[in-house]
Amino acid sequence: MKKRLLAAIGISVIVMAFRNGADEHVNTLTTAEKADGWISLFDGKTTKGWHSYGKTAAGDAWKVANGVIYLDTAHKDGWQTTGGDLCTDEEFENYDLKLQWKISAKGNSGIIFNIHEDPAKYNYVWQTGPEMQVLDNNGHEDGKIFKHHAGDLYDLIACSKETVKPVGQWNDAEIKVNHGKLDLYLNGTNVVSTTMWDDNWKKLVAGSKFKDMPDFGTFKKGKIALQDHGNMVSFRNIKIKKL
Repeated sequence: MKKRLLAAIGISVIVMAFRNGADEHVNTLTTAEKADGWISLFDGKTTKGWHSYGKTAAGDAWKVANGVIYLDTAHKDGWQTTGGDLCTDEEFENYDLKLQWKISAKGNSGIIFNIHEDPAKYNYVWQTGPEMQVLDNNGHEDGKIFKHHAGDLYDLIACSKETVKPVGQWNDAEIKVNHGKLDLYLNGTNVVSTTMWDDNWKKLVAGSKFKDMPDFGTFKKGKIALQDHGNMVSFRNIKIKKL
């Protein structure tokens, strides 16, 4: 009995060590990733490197705790919060972006990219940049709309396969933009693949809700944003590799 108890304790210690070891890599890059050119965009402690669209700093509804950046919905401002869409300080062109997101029940958000920040001309990030949808497919009304599901290239291309995890679980998202070639991955599956800026792209935009936004999806470089859609959403492990 004593031997069995010691063995059980030993197994528990190993499992706990494994879990703690995995946690050590949240918001940090491995030696191999650094050597491969990956750059961390979130330090797990602050909003350094980010600001709300049209502002010089992150809006107060964006909070950081326990290695996660999240939107505090107690700070409402119309359909959004006082956070606003959170943008990178830096612009990127030809890149591989990876991050993890977790949405709340009935929640809606998005990862918007190639944004041209000019608040005097554009009120919102989605007037210039395409979006990879972040959504509770089963709880939010957008889950009933074609091309509005989690993983979709929002209102442009539906994901080839729905691989989103249940509410409360972390999803692995990846956006690759390389000389016009666009690929979206959700939880390891390539769910959208297309080419930007060609005739087919223009047709997609013309048939979407962005048809009256002449500059939408036209910029070949830009900032990346985490969308404030007024719902609780969390992000972590945000990293990018320039291609």
